[in-house]
Parts: sequence; structure tokens; C-alpha cells
Amino acid sequence: MAQKIIIDTDPGIDDAFAILFSALHPDLDLVALTTIFGNVTADIAARNAKVLSEMVDLDIPVAKGADRPLVMEPNPVSDYVHGEQGFGDLPAKQPKGSIDERSSAQLIVDLINESPGEIVLCPIGPFTNIALALELDPSIQEKTRLVMMGGGLDRGNVTPHAEANIWNDPHAADRVFAANWDMTMVGLDVTSDIVSPPSDFEALAKAAPVLGGFLNEAAKFYARFYMSHYNIEGCQMHDPAAMVAVLYPELFTIEETAISVVPDGELVGATLRSVDPNRRLVKACVGGQDQAIKDVFLNTIKTGH
Repeated sequence: MAQKIIIDTDPGIDDAFAILFSALHPDLDLVALTTIFGNVTADIAARNAKVLSEMVDLDIPVAKGADRPLVMEPNPVSDYVHGEQGFGDLPAKQPKGSIDERSSAQLIVDLINESPGEIVLCPIGPFTNIALALELDPSIQEKTRLVMMGGGLDRGNVTPHAEANIWNDPHAADRVFAANWDMTMVGLDVTSDIVSPPSDFEALAKAAPVLGGFLNEAAKFYARFYMSHYNIEGCQMHDPAAMVAVLYPELFTIEETAISVVPDGELVGATLRSVDPNRRLVKACVGGQDQAIKDVFLNTIKTGH
């Protein structure tokens, strides 16, 4: 039976990679998209998530979440990475259907309680909705597994110390790391080494003209960012790597460690190994079989299953 998942997301180009992969893979059952500020505003995130669900004919709830961090003032959106409307140079599309009336946090709580023990919760944006869901119902930490994209034990991307999802709401992230769930962190220690060059996306467009073509067009903007900022030819595959980890944990090298997040100051957003005995150990991905992880993603998009 396919693994049920909820993706909490701020689409975002690599979010689109992850969402379409999850919708197409036969061993994943994407039951909802909950959305959050981050790469784009909360309104654009909800719209883009609904558009993506309709691209693959998924009739699932899509909810709008928090539009700002729990404590601090919001950082600017990452339009220089993902484009003003979230998908590079592609213009905004309007969905046909409507956004769920519930907040993202409420939808997360409702679905986990409807299927306790059956859902993997996958945050691939800032963690504000997850912290708010924990506030609504702390029991969800006992009823779901969490596989997230964010952080990094030894590197950052928006600063030398911090990864973007954590940096955008460090207070929420620390609450999530402090909770008592079975948690896997797929962070920069592995995702920055998984790079798809433009030729990968051109092959997707050839094999799957509609979905692959869309991803190829969006990826051009993303690749320009990586070339101009990091001199990397291609896109780092952050969010799709987390979705691959749900199904194929054996492709990743794991270090078990408790983690705490620096809430402010020079190291704000850093995810540090913690010696707090009250914190549950997290499965932190510190490496992986880069080509194999990438191949799972590419083959799923190419074949549509």
C-alpha cells in the first residue's frame, strides 16, 4: 500500500519538483498540500500548490498557512532564487478549484487524527505551520513520522551557518526539533551535493512534454541562480531529496543526534548538535548516494510512475 504523505510547502521551484514527484510515484499517496510563506508569499504559495495539484489531476485539499514567523519579523521572499511568482520566469497561473477553508495547521491536525500512524508529514518550507499544529494538538507527535528538508549540521546556504527554511523561522524550527516524533532531517549536508544539470531537465521535457516541459522551463531560472551565486552548473535538488528519503532511506547516510536551533544573533538559524538529554535523537542525513537519489526523481517524472 502506498505511503500517505502531507507536504507542507512554499512552492518554489524545487518544491514543484518534490510535489510532482510525490504525485507521480506509485508508492506515495499525497493526501494534502499545506502551504507556508518562504520562497514566495503565503498567498502565492497556496495558489501555486493548488495549480500543481491540478496539473496532475489530484483532487486533494490545499490549505493556506501562516504568512509570517512565530516571533521575528519576516525575511524577504526569495524571488531572486525562485522568481516573482515562484516558478522562475513562468507567469502566474490561476487554479480552477478553491483553497480549503481550514488553516494549514488545522488541516495537518485533522488528517493525522483521521489516520493516526499512517501519514508521514513532510515539511519542505519554513516550519511555522508544523509548530502551530503542535500547539493545536500536541498528540500529533505520537501519531506521525516527520521527514523534512531543512537545516544542515555543517553548512548553510542563506548564511554560512543557516539553511533557508530554518532561517525563515528559527523559533518554530526549534519547537519542531524539540518535539517527540520520529524525525528525519534531509539537510544541506546531503542535498547540496545532489545537482541536476540542465541536460537532466531537457531529457525530462523530451520524455514527458507537459510536466517535464514545465519543470525544464522553471529550472532554467533556478540554474541561472546557481551559476551566478555558486558557479554550479545545474540545480541543487533539496526538496525532492526529502521525498526520496521517505521511500528509500537506505540511499542516505544517517547520523543520529539531538538538534537545537539558534534563535537569534550571528548564528541565527543554525541547526546544531545538541547535548540536551530531553531531546529525542533525529536521523540527520549527512551524505547519500547522489546519483541514485537523483535517478529515482528523474525516472519517476520521465515515466509518470
